[in-house]
Order: sequence, then structure tokens, then C-alpha cells
Amino acid sequence: MNITMIGAGYVGLVSGACFADFGHTVICVDLDARKVDALRNGVMPIYEPGLEALVRTNAAANRLSFSTDLATSVADADAVFIAVGTPSRRGDGHADLSYVYQATRDIAAAITKPTVVVTKSTVPVGTGDEVERILNDVAPTVEWAVVSNPEFLREGAAISDFKRPDRIVIGTENERARDVMREIYRPLFLNEAPILFTGRRTAELTKYAANAFLATKITFINEIADLCEAVGADVQDVSRGIGLDNRIGSKFLHAGPGYGGSCFPKDTLALLKTAEDFDAPVRIVEAVVSVNDSRKRAMGRKVIAAAGGDVRGRKVGILGLTFKPNTDDMRDAPSLAIVQALLDGGAIVTAFDPEGMDIARSMMPDIAYATDPYEAAAGADVVVIVTEWDAFRALDLRRLGDIMQTRCIVDLRNIYKPEVARQAGFDYHSIGRPNS
Repeated sequence: MNITMIGAGYVGLVSGACFADFGHTVICVDLDARKVDALRNGVMPIYEPGLEALVRTNAAANRLSFSTDLATSVADADAVFIAVGTPSRRGDGHADLSYVYQATRDIAAAITKPTVVVTKSTVPVGTGDEVERILNDVAPTVEWAVVSNPEFLREGAAISDFKRPDRIVIGTENERARDVMREIYRPLFLNEAPILFTGRRTAELTKYAANAFLATKITFINEIADLCEAVGADVQDVSRGIGLDNRIGSKFLHAGPGYGGSCFPKDTLALLKTAEDFDAPVRIVEAVVSVNDSRKRAMGRKVIAAAGGDVRGRKVGILGLTFKPNTDDMRDAPSLAIVQALLDGGAIVTAFDPEGMDIARSMMPDIAYATDPYEAAAGADVVVIVTEWDAFRALDLRRLGDIMQTRCIVDLRNIYKPEVARQAGFDYHSIGRPNS
């Protein structure tokens, strides 16, 4: 089938490349001419494992192309996916839908044949209704249908998630649109991926509900970690003990410095705004957002406490800046709040991240950046592990201690066993585990 993807960002590029790999003909459209030129030359705008090779392979096979010309790209499409950004709107936390609605207007002006318009962007309940209204106003004589098809991609594992999904949610009451979406996703039938057809509003809400629930699990175990520290218990054993219950499951029960990234922060806020608009408050999600924001700031205080309560004029080495490993995404990363707390306390901060430093430099210009973990740790009074990159899991702790001013590690991801760090002579602090 002929598919046009509006937006060549994270969701649009990954989805477009995977659809092309299924054998469809895909055009990814983006207004950023420099991004489009780079993609035509095989240069990715984001870091995602396996994406560059996937794009290059399908571009070489003429199944995947890139353009700034929306009108031409949409004219022959069987389905047009809207995969533009929906950032939190300043002031009220509501999703900014201006990009979605502008894309809809442009699509409506360009379609000339029966077309399925699919919102892949994460959008609040009722957005599809407005998309439908715009299409009806601008293209009343063309046959079209509006579908909600939310994405459930994890950064760092997006290609695997797309090709081997837990589920595919498709929101539409239009039978022709259902047939088109079945054909688009037909290659996944081989993997027996369940396709859940729902109403459009149900599909829109499903995405927000899923992310809010996962954010709740993360925040729950983080609060349990604080309790573990207070009573002398081990949160990792607690996580295993409850995660082995099939009703709970083990995923997203890893204590840490709080959630970040492009989805959970903005999606929980958007869900709160929707609940407020419809006078149906979601108190649990309200608490999750509040606790997570407080936790990030508390991690800065935890580092300062581990350093003896004062970091003024002292060097702190930060290992990991992105909100999670295998991505260069710095959006709402816990490192931002942690580093700011350290700078406010007068610390001298040097950081290293395998992929995130180019973006981090513009967001944190007042710190130094190292070329490897050991350079970040050299002369430091404390080293903080913020992101659980594989590169940090097998550090030479003896070497690390020899180059530090003071042997102190704050491990916010619990990637080391306390006894191993202490055998190497470190004052070791972790999350939700008894300290010596």
C-alpha cells in the first residue's frame, strides 16, 4: 500500500521505516528541509538502535523516501499517518495540538481519492472528532475516514516493539478504514499480534491510560524504595517478591530517580487536563505527577547528603544524562533536576553520556563534558550513576577509586552490588537498599 507519514521525528521515522520493511511504499514528510536532506543521505536525526540500517536498507530498495512536499506526497496515498509532536502546552499542561490540526488542514487540501487519515500522534480524547471536522470543512467531496492508531514504542527498543507488538489498537467505526488498517498491519499477523478494534475515543484514551499506569508503577516502587531505606529493607528483593505475582508483573518495578522522556511526563499531564475538562478527576495520576517531580529534586539532595552535606567547590562526576539508556533523548530527564541542584549547591560538575551530550550541552551549558566515564570521575569527590548505560555496568572500580579525590558513589540505578563497591573501598549509596 502507499503510505504517507507526516512527521519524520521519533514516531514517524520509526513507523515509516518499519512499514517500508513490511513491503509498503512509504514517504516520510517533514517541514524541516535540513532533516529531510540528512535522511536522504542516511543521517538520522535521533539515536535509536538499528534505525539507521533499517532506513538505509529500505531507502535503497525504493520503499522509503523523504520529502518536504506534503501535497504531492499525500495525493496518491491510501493512508496518511499524522505523527507530529504534541508537546505540553505552556501554562496548563494540555497537549499542544496545533501541529496536528495544521497537518490535517494540509492533508485535506491535498487528498484527491479515498484516503484513511490516521492519528499516530498521542492526542487527547476527542481530537479525532476535530480532525474529522476539519476534513469535512476543507474536503467535503472526497471520501475519507479518520482513525486513531496510538503508538506504544519504547525508546531504545522501538523497532522491536513495532515489529513484535503486544497489541495494535485501532480506533474506528468505519468498515473500509478497518480493511485498510488490516492490510497495513497484515505482516504482523504472522507474529499473531492481537489487533484490538475500538471506538476512536477509546483508542485515544487507551494510550494515555497505558502510560499513566506505567508511570504509576514506577512512582509506586520509588516510594517503596524510600520506605525500604527507612526500615532497612531491600527494594530489589521487594520488587522481585511482588513482581512474581502474575497479577502485578515485574516490569517497571525498578527503583530509580524518577521517570522522564518524551511520553510519561507530557502524557500524564495531558490526561490530568482531560480529566479536569470533563470533571472526572484522576487523583492517583495527580499524586504520581507530584511525587515524580519531587523525587527528581530529592535525588540532588541525596547526592549532596552522600558528599557530607556540602558540595560547594567540590567536583561531582555524572555518569549518564539521558532519561534512559539506548537513546539520546534528554526531555524531562532526571539528570536535569539533579545537575541543577548540584550547581545550586556550588558543585563543579563534569558529565559523560554515550549518546546524549550533544543535546545536553544546549540544556546544561554550565557543566563540563568528558570523553569517557573515567575522565568524568577524575578528581571527583563523588560519582553519580544517573542512567544505566551498559558502559557503566562494568567499570573498573579500583581504577575509578584511584583517580577520584574521595571514593564515594551514588548509584541511582542500583547497577552494582553494595558489597562489590565496598570491597573496592567505596562509600556506596544506592536506592532503597540499606547503606553501611
